[in-house]
Amino acid sequence: MTDSRIRVGVFGAGGRMGAAVCDAVNADADLELVAAVDPAGAGQSVHGVSISADPRAMADAGVQVAVDFTVAAAARTNLSWCGLHGVHAVVGTTGFSDDDLSNFRSSFQSSNCLIAANFAISAVLMMKFAEMASPWFDTAEIIELHHDNKADAPSGTAMATAKRMAAASTEWAADPTTHEVVEGARGGKGPADIRLHAVRMRGMVAHQEVILGAAGQTLTIRQDSYDRVSFMPGVVLACKKIAGLPGLTLGLEPVLGL
Repeated sequence: MTDSRIRVGVFGAGGRMGAAVCDAVNADADLELVAAVDPAGAGQSVHGVSISADPRAMADAGVQVAVDFTVAAAARTNLSWCGLHGVHAVVGTTGFSDDDLSNFRSSFQSSNCLIAANFAISAVLMMKFAEMASPWFDTAEIIELHHDNKADAPSGTAMATAKRMAAASTEWAADPTTHEVVEGARGGKGPADIRLHAVRMRGMVAHQEVILGAAGQTLTIRQDSYDRVSFMPGVVLACKKIAGLPGLTLGLEPVLGL
């Protein structure tokens, strides 16, 4: 009998997110972990797979889908390799520019790429609900809260949320603030000048609140990820669906049918 499992490789396998992806792939009956790449973790092993420093380990193992949870600089190289070698890519790395996305669209001609700011299904729904609510409110602010090892701010999820809200409504009230006693107290301006606030706190993983306000009422939409396992159902589902999503796909919504 031919093994019909999807052959998966993981970039960044030595990191916390990469290790969680390896665990999730190994635990799924439809997927097979066959390669792991991470220069920092080279020589270690995960679920019987030796971690390599060289992406060629992906080709040697016959990887069909590569999952990338690294940093933008590394992911640019990894995704270029995937496009060149016809390997599908499922990407949780953030921080890409418009030029990066344009390059990915050009690179993935014989394979597909899905990039999502957040793979937690609850977070995808949070962004969707915020987008739906935006036309009905005059003001909005986003507060994202992450663990104290997160280097970038605001998060990719917060930026993606603000972009979707800004696209959903162009009628936002002006910020009344004329003087900040402490510079930056009002947060940073995102798309449509929606204010973004970033909290970095020990004990947290990934959390976000979207607060929308109109005369006499507010709506707060909050999502919490208490453990990295919250992202894994979305990653596993994307690995299974990526072959049917031509070219470059942004966000997990098409995988969920949203």
